[in-house]
Amino acid sequence: MPNRAVVFVSEASPYLSLGRLVELIADAERFNRQAGVTGVTLCDGARFLSYLEGPPDGLRVAYARASEVRSHLNFIELARGRVSQRRLPRWPMRLFLAKEGQLQSIAMADWASFSQRGDADAMNSTAMDLLVRFAESRSRPN
Repeated sequence: MPNRAVVFVSEASPYLSLGRLVELIADAERFNRQAGVTGVTLCDGARFLSYLEGPPDGLRVAYARASEVRSHLNFIELARGRVSQRRLPRWPMRLFLAKEGQLQSIAMADWASFSQRGDADAMNSTAMDLLVRFAESRSRPN
């Protein structure tokens, strides 16, 4: 059965502390590992962008859990669909801190079909190109 993916944005609750955010990400990581789901969450201090991928059943439950968390508001799904291969297979869940403009440019990019052209520097780069480049560039050892 092919993997599926979903990407969504939301706003941080004014009551969300960094400590609570770290706890939520750790909980998502534990759950996603069991469910076979991988993904990342970007946070610019006020907003989140989360991308999840995996088997349909695991993804459905992981997405439902994420959408029910009260630590974020104005939950908006940007895209959902099948993916031929995992784009971010390394992490059950990983938090990346981003600048406001970085998160916004990824959120506003083309999420159609979760396609990836492979060049995040090109004028026609897709949202997946930008997200993969962002995540991979921050996970390399110095």
